[in-house]
Amino acid sequence: MTMDEKISAVLDRYHARMREERAGPRTEAPGGRDGGQDQRMRAIGPETGQILNILARSLEKPTILELGTSFGYSGIWLADAARASGGRLITMELHEYKSAYAKKMAEQAGLAGWIDFRIGDAVQMIGELSGKVDFVFVDLWKDLYVPCLEAFYPYLNEGAIVVADNMIRPGTEDVKRYGRAIRALPGMSSVLLPVGTGIEVSRFEDTEK
Repeated sequence: MTMDEKISAVLDRYHARMREERAGPRTEAPGGRDGGQDQRMRAIGPETGQILNILARSLEKPTILELGTSFGYSGIWLADAARASGGRLITMELHEYKSAYAKKMAEQAGLAGWIDFRIGDAVQMIGELSGKVDFVFVDLWKDLYVPCLEAFYPYLNEGAIVVADNMIRPGTEDVKRYGRAIRALPGMSSVLLPVGTGIEVSRFEDTEK
């Protein structure tokens, strides 16, 4: 894909950090996953980023919801799509230091104006949304996939697209539960794609219409 120079430069910096991270040892952050000191990006790769960008661009003026800002890599792809399609991105993250880094990178990419950064518990913040959403990217702790699904499902607009990452790798019981749960919901059609670590791509059609 052709990206503008600012975005390409920011993505290059992310990719360099990702290569460095993957070349080093995998160590648990002090305090565990929610201890506020985790520096691992655990980012989606460019293939998944491009798929997200293409899917989000296919919608008109979408409200995009990202669950798990992390350090902001996937948000660059989503915010670029929001800008191109006249939409906006709401991104949710538990830790302020990760959200702050993501915002700094978005500013350098020229995309911060299309992003609403929110910090706190994702399930709770989903329940505080003021309107419906057209695209959801699920990429946070895997035991939160189903609780988040249950929270955002009532907020889906007709034709909304939902993408969940890490569905093949690591392929835990939590993501398998998510796969079963989203396929069981009324109006949802879903397919598992072997892109990156595996993405479940789902679309919502209102069966009550």
